[in-house]
Amino acid sequence: MPCRPHLFLFAAAAATVSVVLSLSACGGGAEGDQGGEKIAGADTGDRKRRSPSPAASDDGIDRPEIKLPKGVENVFEGGETGDAKKDAVLADHERMINSIDEAITVDAKKHPALEFYSAGDALVSAATYVQSFYDAGVTWVGLTRYYDQQVTFLKGGAAAVTYCGDETKAYSANRKSGAVKKTPGDSDDYISYNVRMEKNTSGVWQATSVTSEEGAQKCQP
Repeated sequence: MPCRPHLFLFAAAAATVSVVLSLSACGGGAEGDQGGEKIAGADTGDRKRRSPSPAASDDGIDRPEIKLPKGVENVFEGGETGDAKKDAVLADHERMINSIDEAITVDAKKHPALEFYSAGDALVSAATYVQSFYDAGVTWVGLTRYYDQQVTFLKGGAAAVTYCGDETKAYSANRKSGAVKKTPGDSDDYISYNVRMEKNTSGVWQATSVTSEEGAQKCQP
C-alpha cells in the first residue's frame, strides 16, 4: 500500500512508537530500492511550485508562506461553505495540513508554518512525526485528496473539522535518491479525521488535537 505520511499517526504524543513502526515498513521499500521509480521533482530541491494552500487572506494576519515541492500535491474538495466563519476554519485547517507536508518534504533549517498552524499536543506530536521521516531518510511524493469536509462549532469557541483522506496515489520515496516504490492502494488508505481547531489571540485557527480512523467505511469510494 502507498506509504504516504498518514496524519493519523501524530494524533497524540504517544504516536511516536506508531510512527517509527510505520516508517520501518515504508522506508524499507524506498531505501536503496533498485526497482523503484524516480518521479521528476521528487527531490526537495525544486521549491518553485506553490502549495495549494488558500491564498493569503486580507484579514491582516502576517502568515508564513507554504510551498510544496514539485511532485507533492494535496487537493482539498469543498473548502468553501458560504459561511465566512466556517470557511476561515477550513482555510487554516488546509494550511495546517500543508505545513506538515512542507516540513516533511522540503529540507530547510526552519519551517515556521508548522508552529503557526498547530499548537499544544498537536504541535509536539507533529514535530516528532516530521523528524522521524528525516531520521528514516524518507519523504513522500504523489497526490492526497481530502473531501467531505465539515465544520462544527463547539462550546467555548473551538471548532471540529471532520473529513476524509484518500492516500491511494501517494507514495514513499527515498529522500536522497528520489526512488519511489509505487504499489496499489487499498481500503486502509481511506482515512476519516476529526481535528479540533482553536482560534489563538492572533486570529489564527490552530489544530490542537487530531483523531482518526484508518480504513473508515464512510470514506470508501
